[in-house]
Amino acid sequence: MKTVVVGLSGGVDSSVAAYLLKEQGYNVIGLFMKNWHDDSVTISDDCPWLDDSNDAMLVAEKLNIPFQTVDLSVEYKDKIVDYMFNEYKNGRTPNPDILCNREIKFDVFLKIALSLGADYVATGHYCRKRTVEGSSNPEIYKLLSGADSNKDQSYFLCQLSQAQLSKTLFPIGELTKPEVRAIAAKLNLVTADKKDSQGLCFIGKVRLPDFLQQQLQPKKGQIIEIPQTHESYKVKQPAFDSIYDELVFRSKKTNYSITDGKVVGTHQGAHYFTKGQRKGLAVGGTVNPLFVIDTDVKDNIIYTGQGKNHPGLYKSVLLVLPSEVHWVRPDLAIRVGESLKVMSRIRYRQHLESAFLYATLDGLYVAFDSPQSAITEGQFVAWYLGDELVGSGVIS
Repeated sequence: MKTVVVGLSGGVDSSVAAYLLKEQGYNVIGLFMKNWHDDSVTISDDCPWLDDSNDAMLVAEKLNIPFQTVDLSVEYKDKIVDYMFNEYKNGRTPNPDILCNREIKFDVFLKIALSLGADYVATGHYCRKRTVEGSSNPEIYKLLSGADSNKDQSYFLCQLSQAQLSKTLFPIGELTKPEVRAIAAKLNLVTADKKDSQGLCFIGKVRLPDFLQQQLQPKKGQIIEIPQTHESYKVKQPAFDSIYDELVFRSKKTNYSITDGKVVGTHQGAHYFTKGQRKGLAVGGTVNPLFVIDTDVKDNIIYTGQGKNHPGLYKSVLLVLPSEVHWVRPDLAIRVGESLKVMSRIRYRQHLESAFLYATLDGLYVAFDSPQSAITEGQFVAWYLGDELVGSGVIS
């Protein structure tokens, strides 16, 4: 009998995942990850991890499976939290949920599970795994989007490797959320009607700006509004000698200065804001809402533009540096000089957009057919062939 360690989070998805695996004949062990308990970075008296741990324990008791808690808070601080603070400090916007999966759930947690004698780990992610037909020694694994398009979480797993996939199961990937809740309700699980968790993967019920202020000190600066008539938006695309020259041109970042616009307000720290952000600016009196189009953490300036269609929000080409390119399917990786037609997204729940990948010595250029809003440094771009996520990278 194969043994599976399920990451019981205290939510309905992992609860049903554990049940399904037991029904399939696996020897199932429930393991709750205690990810954060640093009192120096606490906003409220809420203790979501305690509530979640208790719910996970009750589910394990109901399913009659062994259960224990493992404290991964040290690893979280080292691999996720410190990295996240540093990225925001440098004006970039990391995705802690993707890092959490790559560095914690499918690395540290996986190693703990294997040390307990497990053959696999399993989570409640809405995605699927398949083996490439004809592949053997070693087998090649596909990471597919979840059957429930409204809940597909493949994007959050875009940094997984073949080694990690080989030891991972996704039991609810073929189900929809309503089907998962129906199973939990039928079993009378305490998590059946529990709301999905919100906020950061490691601190729960905490607003990100509040969390950042624990480590990144407030610093008053100016909010500048850039008009839609800014000179950089009028530059005509020149004739290019090569596709490479066009990619470089279209991926260039617009550099703004205070003299390019007018002061419309103040903020408490450019490192608290990210491209595309609307909330938190506290600036009124404009015809259309203001959106952040760029941040300058060095001079502590936020550049904004009116309306969600402001040209400063849009760009059609992004670059992933060579060291940041990751192929879930290394056998499909393209070499310098090659290109690949894909579907791609730059954020969770975004509709997949048609794009081309171009491998160059600079790195991997992702050229979208249509301009994308708020392409943000530090975030992840993921690319798909059909419903298979084949690679990803950090946007530079």
